[in-house]
Amino acid sequence: MRTYRLVIACPDRVGIVAKVSNFLALYNGWITEASHHSDEQSGWFFMRHEIRAESLPFGIDAFREAFAPIAEEFSMTWRITDSAQKKRVVLMASRESHCLADLLHRWHTDELDCEIPCVISNHNDLRSMVEWHGIPFHHVPVDPQDKQPAFAEVSRLVAEYDADAVVLARYMQILPPQLCQAYAEKVINIHHSFLPSFVGAKPYHQAALRGVKLIGATCHYVTEELDAGPIIEQDVVRVSHADSIEDMVRFGRDVEKMVLARGLRYHLEDRVLVHGNKTVVFN
Repeated sequence: MRTYRLVIACPDRVGIVAKVSNFLALYNGWITEASHHSDEQSGWFFMRHEIRAESLPFGIDAFREAFAPIAEEFSMTWRITDSAQKKRVVLMASRESHCLADLLHRWHTDELDCEIPCVISNHNDLRSMVEWHGIPFHHVPVDPQDKQPAFAEVSRLVAEYDADAVVLARYMQILPPQLCQAYAEKVINIHHSFLPSFVGAKPYHQAALRGVKLIGATCHYVTEELDAGPIIEQDVVRVSHADSIEDMVRFGRDVEKMVLARGLRYHLEDRVLVHGNKTVVFN
């Protein structure tokens, strides 16, 4: 079913829900899903509505024009998107395949409602897997002594493919500040839960030596501050003294895949609202 997704954030006050609901009722808008959240700490209100597109007498541009006075009255930051317009997601990876393979499989089986116009990697290892799916693969090696040319090419490709979002599926390079700024709240990353306790190489080996009992992963938007952007999704699995390092690595890969896939799905379905360095996720 084709829907419009109306997403709103504004200073909290009386009458927001009534005003939006009356507007939709006036035009016979059929609400199929409604989510609201009032944040007492910040004093902001968050809302997400899905409306049957065919129930409205106009298209999305006319909706924007008609709704604009209400948005101005309540000082709303808002957007409306069409579920029929698939977002274009550029995937980036390095050598590890588990996150990339999982997303490609979900896309291939229509579990992820998006387009993947290309995959960018700083290594050639995953080319055959990507091209098997019929997706263009771009090898953009990164010179450790001068990374600027590589990221200039990455920026060019992302712009050329008109990406709505970029997913770092275990892409093991730090994006430059200008790229983070240009695609703020559009670049999604995944990292394991051992930061900052176990940094550097072989974090699972370090964790095993310390006898950790939980392995987790965090999916977040990328900002200039490394691994500190607004969090979209997290999860954990329990481990014990009986689990080997190989077991822990396997558990870690599994939870990374699941968390990244869920985080991307929430983003694609316009379920994530960012306020400062915090998110409201209507899942």
